[in-house]
Formats: sequence, structure tokens, C-alpha cells
Amino acid sequence: MDDKLKQLMQELGNAINEALSDSERIAEAIGDIRQAGYDVFLVLEATIGFNKREDSDEEDDADATVGSDSEAPDTSKRNPKASGKIKLTNQDQKFLRALKISIDDES
Repeated sequence: MDDKLKQLMQELGNAINEALSDSERIAEAIGDIRQAGYDVFLVLEATIGFNKREDSDEEDDADATVGSDSEAPDTSKRNPKASGKIKLTNQDQKFLRALKISIDDES
């Protein structure tokens, strides 16, 4: 892992920690639990994935569109639910294949 990514990951971790530490709502909830006579141990686990983008992976012709064969005008760019179609990236397709889920490519 390169040093720049390590630095960015550390910044993300610090930002998450600060957001939780500065949250009045979390502080109040912890205070209520302590008032009720309990010690509080807050452990959060976050799974954050990183995948190096390749120039060709940005929304291009390699992406697949999956959905119904309706004759409605293509409004998926504004509202994906409107046409019942979603756009899958190469990474989405790899993930689905790893789960043994097949899709029909419609271009």
C-alpha cells in the first residue's frame, strides 16, 4: 500500500473519530447509560474498501445496463427507478460473478 493511501486512510479514520467524539447525541446517549449505572465501551467496526480506478473503468461503454425492456423514454440518468434500469460498473459485474449471480447485458 502506498504512503499516500495510508495517509488518506489515516485522515478518514481521524475524521470518523472526530465526528463521533463531537456528536452531542452520542454523548447524551452514553451519559444516559452511565446514569443508569452502567459502564460504556463503544467499539465500532467500519469496513472501507479501496479499489484503484483504471482510466477505462470510468463510466464508459464497458458498463452494463440491466433492467426491464419497457418502451418508456430513458430517464435512468435522472431517476434510476423510473425506467427500472441500473448501471453496473466493471467492479459490480465482477462482484456479482464472484457470487455466482449472472446478469443479462443489455446495451
